[in-house]
Amino acid sequence: MYMVDSHMKRRKFLYSTAAAGIVGLAGCSGDGNGNTNVSDGGSQSGNGGGNGNGNGGGNLSLRVGTSAGGTQDVGLAVERAVSQESDSLEYSTIESPGYIGTIRRMANNQFNAGITDNNSLMKAIDERGAFSDQPVDRIPNYGFYAFPYSIYIIARDGTGIETFDDLAGANVYPAEPGYSTRATTLDVWSQDPTADVYDQMNIQNMGVDSAPGAMEEGNIDASIAYGTPGVRYTGFVQEIASRIDVHYVEPTDALRESAESYSGAGTGTTSYDDWQIADADIGTDEVFHWNLEVNYTFNPEANADAVYELCRVVDEHNDVVNEGEAQFNDFESTGDMLGSARENIPVHPGAVQYYKDNDAWDDSLQEGESA
Repeated sequence: MYMVDSHMKRRKFLYSTAAAGIVGLAGCSGDGNGNTNVSDGGSQSGNGGGNGNGNGGGNLSLRVGTSAGGTQDVGLAVERAVSQESDSLEYSTIESPGYIGTIRRMANNQFNAGITDNNSLMKAIDERGAFSDQPVDRIPNYGFYAFPYSIYIIARDGTGIETFDDLAGANVYPAEPGYSTRATTLDVWSQDPTADVYDQMNIQNMGVDSAPGAMEEGNIDASIAYGTPGVRYTGFVQEIASRIDVHYVEPTDALRESAESYSGAGTGTTSYDDWQIADADIGTDEVFHWNLEVNYTFNPEANADAVYELCRVVDEHNDVVNEGEAQFNDFESTGDMLGSARENIPVHPGAVQYYKDNDAWDDSLQEGESA
């Protein structure tokens, strides 16, 4: 279930204004202590501190831990849709310090729902990365796929970089340290069969505000480009393409294999005409990308009827959510809501019942246990 074809899961072409394009994909970057700053590409930080009882008030109540920036924009759009289209569910957006911080706070019952990503969830299961020294007792149940950050590589013209293999020895920028898009990218690259190329890269560690200038000055040869297909790119990527002549770096078979085999990411292809960077011609008709998949998740204690009702709202009133924030997935069918589900991440019983009632349940997935 790791391959997602963007042609099959086509979202509406709702392009933002230039200003919204720069800030609209902001996520949050934590400093590792639960503090947050507005940034791009999601966050992998946060120690799970903070206050809140996690379970909310009434029976049909969800308190949803949500990172700042673009993830919060999506969460607020869902909250507005719930307020308009549900008479029974109370939805509250609770600020949370990044995707990893959300997992930690949910494990501590500080809220009963949260928006987080598959790579962070898989690391929590395997006790890797930020969870190697500070594991959590449990991870939340899957609910539904919210949106992707889809990632590929662009290079500055004149570098001679044409394919992924040419990145050996090059100055490569995989986004700012602390970004989940960076972590997922390096996780993909650093495993076989791409580890040999990755080991020869000169990885650059500057902030996103400095990256366009550094690339213009020749200090960065190649960078990841990312955003949500059919909607927009993150701000620094748009700025690079506006200031510098860049081109698409063709994936090798090894890169495709590495991306498709990594459990913490999805993959897909998107027509470049449907997802252009600042109207730039980057020399390709389509892009192959690996995806940081962002999901709604729920603790087992979350009321099954509340989870069911939220699934109903985002499915039956998907257009209302998209009108509030185009970054949220444009589902063509109920089954698309399971597009980022994993066999080793249980699905919340309330969501399972919704999928079964709509003939969309996948029997290869496991149902979570009720609390």
